[in-house]
Amino acid sequence: MIFWHLGATTAIVRYTFRDERMDLRMLALGALLPDLVDTPAGALFYSSLGSVRLVAHTLLASAVAMVLVLLGTRRGRPRKRWMPLAVGMLVHLVLDGMWNDPATLWWPFLGWGFTPAGPATFGALAVEVLTDPVTWALEAAGLAYLLVLARRARLGDPGERAAFMSTGRVSVPIGR
Repeated sequence: MIFWHLGATTAIVRYTFRDERMDLRMLALGALLPDLVDTPAGALFYSSLGSVRLVAHTLLASAVAMVLVLLGTRRGRPRKRWMPLAVGMLVHLVLDGMWNDPATLWWPFLGWGFTPAGPATFGALAVEVLTDPVTWALEAAGLAYLLVLARRARLGDPGERAAFMSTGRVSVPIGR
């Protein structure tokens, strides 16, 4: 899911942290990163692994990202720029309900294997995901939030869009 992770992560983080200066580009990257890493690997090795939720869907991967940000940046602007990446990865795990898959969430502490997805082939998994009405509803909800945010931020205006592309910020105040 793309729009679900982008929209829900943006909404959750904006209204939890209430930081209007957060770089939403880095947050978006973090929100998609577990799927960007694991889905291609899972598709290639599905016959042996049986899952597309692998190492990037673990708490260890998110913790390593957070530690790398903390150790690799100084306080202030550099850390503030990179921290949304790690936060986005953590929110991704919540949105995927990874607590229902402790073998993957706590990998490698509960063992070296990943929980099989269910279908026998990657193609069957893809069909299952693409025909699931809940998936479509969540994607629509995420897209709706992103469209409302984009409209309120006036991203149709070339100047506002350029400002967003260079700073990752939108000019939409976070309501109290």
